Amino acid sequence: MRTILILFAHPRFEHSVVNRALVDMATGIPNVTLHDLYEQYPDYEIDIHLEQELLLAHQVVIWHHPFYWYSCPPLLKQWIDVVLEYNWAYGTKGTHLSGKYIFNAITTGGALSAYQKEGRNHYTVNELLAPFEQTAALCMMEYLPPFAVQGTHRITETELQDQATAYKKLLTYISNEKNDLEVLKENTFLNDFLIKTPQHGQ
Repeated sequence: MRTILILFAHPRFEHSVVNRALVDMATGIPNVTLHDLYEQYPDYEIDIHLEQELLLAHQVVIWHHPFYWYSCPPLLKQWIDVVLEYNWAYGTKGTHLSGKYIFNAITTGGALSAYQKEGRNHYTVNELLAPFEQTAALCMMEYLPPFAVQGTHRITETELQDQATAYKKLLTYISNEKNDLEVLKENTFLNDFLIKTPQHGQ
């Protein structure tokens, strides 16, 4: 089984119905480690050695966060700044993360239609996530499309449960070493993969 590390970053988690549903679904899945950065580091003093050891111990990493100002909450940005050190994560000697898979699991208040060239935000979610993709490339990691729950301000209970179930199915699929993760790159969103081939979530 593949090991999965969810780096969860939400400064107002207690107010987030959508992320609570996603986290609840992820909790208890074998080989999945849910690592809540704001709970671990309320003072923002990140234990670099601990974080690097966690990365080494897992094959797949997920940046799970709300999409704040087209990016991530500040603690996750600080995590990227201090944990992914030169000559550890990148650089001539920085090969520790080479070959590991990584992607973003995000929630956006705006709907998919808002994240288009003609929409209110002028760019797609995937375009706005380019800095994360390039960070992964610099660390020689394999970047996958995002899992994105959009339009959270108007999401229905049924839609929320469908998305939470999809997240659980995705984690279950990824954790199975028999499943080829390269096929996931063919999708715009990982949600799309689950919709097109629901049996892959089992």
